[in-house]
Amino acid sequence: MKAVHVIEGRAVPLERSDVDTDQIIPSDWLKRVERTGFGRGLFAEWRDSPDFVLNQPQHTGASILIAGPRFGTGSSREHAVWALMDYGFEAIIAPSFGDIFKNNSSKQGLVIVQLSPADVEALSALVNAEPDSLVVVDVARTTVEVPAQGWSRPFTLDPMTRERLLNGWDDIGLTLLREADIDRFESGDSGPTLRGIFDANGHLTR
Repeated sequence: MKAVHVIEGRAVPLERSDVDTDQIIPSDWLKRVERTGFGRGLFAEWRDSPDFVLNQPQHTGASILIAGPRFGTGSSREHAVWALMDYGFEAIIAPSFGDIFKNNSSKQGLVIVQLSPADVEALSALVNAEPDSLVVVDVARTTVEVPAQGWSRPFTLDPMTRERLLNGWDDIGLTLLREADIDRFESGDSGPTLRGIFDANGHLTR
């Protein structure tokens, strides 16, 4: 996965709560064996309506999705993350998320930003009023900003998720960081073990 430091783009407000993974990508799409092309199935049951927010021309090309509470609940399908990213979304902002969806996102490079309900509502209002407004999600500083409006809010990322995003580490990448230790372990060498990979703050030890 690629490293993510700062995401800059327009946002689209999906003002719905409890959007589950089956609504994000319907089960009919799970028959695909490829990992690409899922963007065409994103919110498929809603996209037939011309009134659906993703069909509005002012939101074409938006890379940040603003959602309601409990986004991504339901089944543990990774396809939901693939669909969002394949469509072009790089960050999701919401008051709360499904735990498994949140975990899957961090492993794929989709940035999850959790703000208070009031802050999400305020951000949605700004975007609805000015759809062309630039929204900036800074992973390194853990802030969300709308510079033209002077609006800024901090958000929280656990240390390991932040390290993953900033360095572009998926699960395989994390494992390969310890490739030399793994080789020694497999060869029967009594040298370094795999213990102590992370310190008390969740940072990777060197």
